[in-house]
Amino acid sequence: MHPHDPYADSTRTPVVGQEIFTPWDYRPDAGWTPEFDLVGYHVEATDGSVGKVHSATKATGASHLIVDTGTWIFGRKAVVPAGAVTHIDHTDHRVYLDRSKDQVTSSPDFDPDRMDDATYLDKIAGHYGR
Repeated sequence: MHPHDPYADSTRTPVVGQEIFTPWDYRPDAGWTPEFDLVGYHVEATDGSVGKVHSATKATGASHLIVDTGTWIFGRKAVVPAGAVTHIDHTDHRVYLDRSKDQVTSSPDFDPDRMDDATYLDKIAGHYGR
């Protein structure tokens, strides 16, 4: 967990010693609320900053962030399923993940034309799944 995330130890429903990963829905205790726009929030992985929120979608079973991982020359956009978000700090404008920087930056390439494609979404969920 990220050392600065005050909610790093939030509970999830255990299944035989493991946590359930529900990729496309925010955790109930993550702090997502519709009145806050997450665009521009800094994204913190377990091992440090990984970028900023480019866009955020909240839809039952399809919630996710598009994270801009760097400068316009070297960066890329990555899809981060909402289930990887442990906490949203609206005061400091930060989103905390329970995944590493490498997991985000090595995710499948973001393809905006495939965000309704179940095979593409399964590939992304599988990348972040445990």
